Amino acid sequence: MMAQPQAFPDKAFPVSWDQFHRDARALAWRLHAAGPFTAIVAITRGGLVPAAIVARELNVRLIETVCIESYQEYTKQGELRLIKPVAPDIMANRGKGVLIVDDLVDTGKTAKVARELLPEAHFATVYAKPMGRPMVDTFITEVSQDTWIYFPWDTGLAFLPPIREGGA
Repeated sequence: MMAQPQAFPDKAFPVSWDQFHRDARALAWRLHAAGPFTAIVAITRGGLVPAAIVARELNVRLIETVCIESYQEYTKQGELRLIKPVAPDIMANRGKGVLIVDDLVDTGKTAKVARELLPEAHFATVYAKPMGRPMVDTFITEVSQDTWIYFPWDTGLAFLPPIREGGA
């Protein structure tokens, strides 16, 4: 696991590939009743992995992305920038029947941009923090606002000292 930068919150929540897969499948299970969905829009980059899992579980074949940049150098959330919009044919119905998927809703700023693009879509995340929670329709796990989630694609295996000895 990489060292925690000073700008990150004090609490760490490391997520393994197995745990993330279980949580994403649990999200799909919960979403099954909310569908059917004609398309999934993954918010890149974090939404790509859960969108693939949810698409497989719900048998959705039409996958689109919306590319919204918010974090610079993993340490601070900056100005939002829409790098790639959603395809016009998916936006045609204001997102009706579309599922938006992301790994996490944090402050809700990225979710707000996605909601403005597809106001009728169902918005789902695997994890949610209190500030962003009102922006999503479905999520699996809520963590405190002062927690940093370490996703498996951002980490590697490393020794951690016990918590009592300063380990995270």
